[in-house]
Amino acid sequence: MRNLMIFAALMVVLGTVMAQMADKMTPATPAFANAAARNTASAETVGQGGSRSMSIPRDVRGHFLAEGRIDGQRIGFMVDTGASVVALNETSAARFGLRPSRGEYNAIVTTANGTIKGARTRIASVEIGGLVVRDVDAMVLPDEALSENLLGLSFLSKLKRFEYANGQIVLEQ
Repeated sequence: MRNLMIFAALMVVLGTVMAQMADKMTPATPAFANAAARNTASAETVGQGGSRSMSIPRDVRGHFLAEGRIDGQRIGFMVDTGASVVALNETSAARFGLRPSRGEYNAIVTTANGTIKGARTRIASVEIGGLVVRDVDAMVLPDEALSENLLGLSFLSKLKRFEYANGQIVLEQ
């Protein structure tokens, strides 16, 4: 009986240690994301010459999600190398003071969900994990056409590099 109690105690200690190790290895969940559907971690590093880089792992759906800032205010993005510009839904855009009139929705946009009209705009600064890009072309799309804000090429192309490697998107400035 004594051996059984010692074994049980060792198993509890081992379980606790393993759980703590798993917590340290599990990606952090950003404030904007549903923890069950989206896990994302961004590790920023500073390299030689002051270059900065970060990695964004794929979530359970296969998407690359990152928390960023527009003009200093928080926003969630899905990195989309197929999107020409940063695309914001109307609700998110309104938080940043971007409220296009109906007449400004004059750009024809082809999305995975079909063709819609969007409003062109420009954002003073977009930041993702310490990487800051200024004067970024963007598009405001109706809420029903865009469920997640997209971090497109108008941001990505201003970086030193962006690439897919080892199941992650790597951004470097």
